[in-house]
Amino acid sequence: MTTQPNRRTAPAHLLEARAQARHVRVTPQKARRIVDLIRGKAATDAVTTLRFAPQSAAEPVRKVLESAIANARFHADRDSLAFDEGALRIEAAFVDEGPTMKRFRPRAQGRAGRILKRTSHITVVVVQPERKAAAKPAAKKTAPNTAKEGTR
Repeated sequence: MTTQPNRRTAPAHLLEARAQARHVRVTPQKARRIVDLIRGKAATDAVTTLRFAPQSAAEPVRKVLESAIANARFHADRDSLAFDEGALRIEAAFVDEGPTMKRFRPRAQGRAGRILKRTSHITVVVVQPERKAAAKPAAKKTAPNTAKEGTR
């Protein structure tokens, strides 16, 4: 049984897009270190961070993020919505473990050593929050003080 999100409690997003890369040949532990750097940041700042990060896992994460930004642009054009790449922020970014390739290497005395080549599924979700129109501040009305002093 699936449940529908409550419209009143669900966050109001003008635009949401996701991208996923599956079977990426980087260990999930290493990819999670990179994803933790960008979670919650503005999308353009995160791309810059990933471009100059020295870790090798930064490249596939950056490509997934750029794909999510391109998906958001496509959805905005398709739905005739205003698109502002600077307003995009990373709502969710996570790394799941993919299938592990098992390889064997010869060891001493006829034994075999197992080598585990791990893979990752990298997912990035970007959102463009809905901008609320700036309302004019209402004039405050002050009520006269009707409380009598000294009575208990």
